Amino acid sequence: MQLYTIGQAARLLGVSPDTARRWADAGRVATHRDEGGRRLIEGKDLAAFSVEIAGTGETEDVPYTSVRNAFPGIVTAVKLGDVAAQVEIQAGPHRLVSLLTREAVEELALEVGVEATARVKSTSVHIDRS
Repeated sequence: MQLYTIGQAARLLGVSPDTARRWADAGRVATHRDEGGRRLIEGKDLAAFSVEIAGTGETEDVPYTSVRNAFPGIVTAVKLGDVAAQVEIQAGPHRLVSLLTREAVEELALEVGVEATARVKSTSVHIDRS
């Protein structure tokens, strides 16, 4: 399972590291410490928390657009069919859904809790594994 530091989690949630620390201190998202004393969050826990806070207005107003319209975030759901797949990414307050092939999902090793970037072009959403 992928693990995230408080700083990485803050970036994915669209908040400051101080806000992410306060949420962890309050027990809103589970953390544990590594050998070096850093607090880490499991990817599945971070994915669930990102969905929980997405519509609450708790995220900060962080611009997620660039020349290439990249939305770095965390995978919150993967639905696999025989040929097609649906992947959901929470990028701060933005939820993006991409329909792609099952093969692409498997090649990128996309699963709940991994970091990924959705790239939006017109009505298409492309996903890059971070």
